[in-house]
Amino acid sequence: MINATLPELGENVNEATISFFHFHAGDNVQEGEDLVELTTDKAVFNLPAPGSGVLKEVFFEEGDVVKVGEIIATIEEP
Repeated sequence: MINATLPELGENVNEATISFFHFHAGDNVQEGEDLVELTTDKAVFNLPAPGSGVLKEVFFEEGDVVKVGEIIATIEEP
């Protein structure tokens, strides 16, 4: 199982808001594909899938605030 977590975002940025999921649970994803769009007070960015497989579980919804280090989703490797 691969965890997609919110990485360090820079000085004084400890959280981001989920804007949009590019995939849903059950979808196949490839490593490097945009998994989720996130926003902070300074930027909008996409978090790439950390591995290939089936998006098994999504732990947050669009509009939710995620803290650095939290698991956003899990991917099950084939």
